[in-house]
Amino acid sequence: MAGRVEGKVAFISGVARGQGRSHAVRLAQEGADIIGVDVCGDVGGTRRFYPPATEADLAETVKLVEDLDRRIVVSQADVRDVDATRKAVDDGVAQLGRLDIVAANAGIFQFGDPVHQTSEDDWRDVLDVNLTGVFHTCKATVPHLLAGRRGGSIVLTASGAGIKGFANFGHYVAAKHGVVGLMRTLALEMAPHGIRVNVIAPTNCNTDMIQNEPMYRLFLPENEHPSREEFAEASATLLALPVPWVEPIDISNALLFLASDEARYITGVTLPVDAGMTTK
Repeated sequence: MAGRVEGKVAFISGVARGQGRSHAVRLAQEGADIIGVDVCGDVGGTRRFYPPATEADLAETVKLVEDLDRRIVVSQADVRDVDATRKAVDDGVAQLGRLDIVAANAGIFQFGDPVHQTSEDDWRDVLDVNLTGVFHTCKATVPHLLAGRRGGSIVLTASGAGIKGFANFGHYVAAKHGVVGLMRTLALEMAPHGIRVNVIAPTNCNTDMIQNEPMYRLFLPENEHPSREEFAEASATLLALPVPWVEPIDISNALLFLASDEARYITGVTLPVDAGMTTK
């Protein structure tokens, strides 16, 4: 039985670990080959919250996809650099022959300061990766989707913070709201070409981005060294369903649906995968 994206090629940014790696593996399981990029290094002051992905992480993603007998072409590239992103996409398409699916997944998370105390450097870093990086990804990939004349699917990763406001990480909230607006415009522009554009909006997802002590203290500021278990209990208060967070595979399954022909008439949609957070 053919996979749901059999014979297609997907580009994924932020592919080295977390949701990006999960996306690569899930799409490969359903028959896709992968083009991927990751910066595999520090982005501004983000290391003070959690460590960056590494070259070893990227190599592990390659191994996992190749173990599924699918092809994968990866590059170390920063989505803030449109030329590097374009080169990575162009090289991947040259090797794999086509492009059908785009997952603009790369992102960083910083938190803890109200807007008036957020530094200009932090503001710039978060907006440059989480919003301008998505714009660069679209600039680099859309020409290949158009040239293929087969339609396609673009899925941008926003957040529950792209739907509602949260205190103490206004730059992230602003960037993710911007991603939703960008999606709505792209959906209109791409529709005549049969290219669908949608957003996935996760809540807290069980990756390094949330599983770190600074994040635990954001939820439990009165506790000097909160545990993972204490964070789980606090995080669960955000959600309607009785869970503390979602898993990367939950986001990947939504991406697979939106990338597949099962969603052939779905475009311009923001799909929360948030255990009810945005309705609570």
